[in-house]
Amino acid sequence: MTPLNDIRCDLGEGAFWHPERQEFFWFDITGRKLHSLARSWDLEEMASAMGWVDADSAVIATERRLALFDYATGATRTLCALEAENPVTRSNDGRADPQGGFWIGTMGKRAEKAAGAIWRWHGGELRCLFPQITIPNAISFAPDGKSACFTDTLTSKVMRVALDAEGWPKGAPACWLDLSAEGLNPDGAVFDANGRFWLAQWGAARVACYAPDGQFLQAVDFPAPHTSCPAFGGPELTDLYCTTAREGRQNPSALDGATFCAKGITQGQREHCITL
Repeated sequence: MTPLNDIRCDLGEGAFWHPERQEFFWFDITGRKLHSLARSWDLEEMASAMGWVDADSAVIATERRLALFDYATGATRTLCALEAENPVTRSNDGRADPQGGFWIGTMGKRAEKAAGAIWRWHGGELRCLFPQITIPNAISFAPDGKSACFTDTLTSKVMRVALDAEGWPKGAPACWLDLSAEGLNPDGAVFDANGRFWLAQWGAARVACYAPDGQFLQAVDFPAPHTSCPAFGGPELTDLYCTTAREGRQNPSALDGATFCAKGITQGQREHCITL
């Protein structure tokens, strides 16, 4: 499989297909960059995830804030602080929800145990949903908008929680997918249009697909072990993009940190729009 381009990320993340721009974006968190196939932007802070507002702007999650990003100029405007008083943490993984909100995880810059949390920004309010998370990942939403998934990667367990009509969690999260017996590390994830769950597995060089009942269905392999975040894109949303990382590789290959695209995999969901 050929990489999208010659960019190699130290920590590739935040794979994102913009449905109005018909353009693919991804972050290098520790490299403080946002990439597209057309250009790259240098960022003032580490950033990890984005959600679209319109064709001209997006919300991005950085290490200290949620900011409105202008594609044309690269300028940012702060929407709210995100653990700005805590120099230990940064953002990691996030996605817009079907109700117009934005979920974002935080974690210790050195993966300090239980230093992070999962937050939701909606209607101008930032609320902590789940505290004491070490490595938040797999934030994703079922097509019916009635449930969300997330993981603390170190647990090897993907959690699922029901959502109310406004997109806030109701009830306690429950383990939906337990990968501990297989020794797999859940990372970024996305649901497809049919409710199947596509999960990047750090160290396993693949994105694995699971049925709505949690049954393993298939895997798409990539030629770099630290697969980190998938996204569906392309004109028909049938192409599976995946970021990877060089971080943690003692002897990185020429493909570690590359970003890939597997063509014609299945029908993905359109990314949800964030309501400001």
